[in-house]
Amino acid sequence: MRPSPVTPLLLLALAACDRAAPVAPAAGRDAAAADRGPLPDAAPAPDAPEDVIFPLPPCSDRSPLGLAACVEAARYQADLEAIAMPRVPQSAHWQAVQDICADRLTSLGFTVERHAYGTGLNVVGVREGGAEPARRVLIGAHYDHIAGCAGADDNASGVAGALEAARVLSRRRYPYTLVVACWDEEERGLIGSRAYATRARMRSEVIDAYFNFEMIGYIDRAPNSQRLPVGTALVFPAAAREYEARERRGDFLAAIGNARASDALAALERSADRLGLPFIPLNLSAELMSSPAVGDLRRSDHASFWDTGYPGIMLTDT
Repeated sequence: MRPSPVTPLLLLALAACDRAAPVAPAAGRDAAAADRGPLPDAAPAPDAPEDVIFPLPPCSDRSPLGLAACVEAARYQADLEAIAMPRVPQSAHWQAVQDICADRLTSLGFTVERHAYGTGLNVVGVREGGAEPARRVLIGAHYDHIAGCAGADDNASGVAGALEAARVLSRRRYPYTLVVACWDEEERGLIGSRAYATRARMRSEVIDAYFNFEMIGYIDRAPNSQRLPVGTALVFPAAAREYEARERRGDFLAAIGNARASDALAALERSADRLGLPFIPLNLSAELMSSPAVGDLRRSDHASFWDTGYPGIMLTDT
């Protein structure tokens, strides 16, 4: 069985194609074939995760479903295992993971910036779009963690996911510019992503959507394995009803977005429906954004984009 973390990557590949249809195969594919996997239709798609109902076609650049089928669990697992060791900022493994992000994105054809902002360093990879390169779609995850902990789910799982999403999405070119980032100092208060989002706003950059991978590595299909924060049913009654109907299982992917991200959240939901993935969206209104009742929903790098006026969505195993 493929591990559950590949399911949000399938979802994101579909949603990215839904929002910005690919316009041409990526240049230089032959030179990067060893890293990017089989060429279109050269091999059958890997086995789908257990909770994917919709059968996937062979890996192919020619359709959103074909692109989603190019996600490879083995690559994801290898990156997860390489990243999941203590990586306090400025430590040796923090530097090693920073280098993994930079080297991988470079090998995939991204232009890589080591964005030093004073107290830390983000790794930001950019693949310029074709028709409308000034418009950007971002994917990101934080690579730092606290002392004395391997941080496998928080957030090696997200970094490995961002890198695998970068590999799959780099098989095509898109009208919009694709940005993939490894953020620093999330654990110290979202410092790295906030520095980037603030700079983007000062530069008047157009960001159509930011997708944040935060803890995507855990699943539990046993009844009553999931708990919701107190008050969730009052704020998100539809989500609470779906949670109860699923017998309180921890087997779903949550997508938490602000009002500006409504279109991107809808694209994710359509993709989840096509794949048969358990998916619960939470769309925060402008009024809810300032409420202390949803404070726990701001505890990752998507909140940096919310606070600077950009659309942001956190994908998480909850």
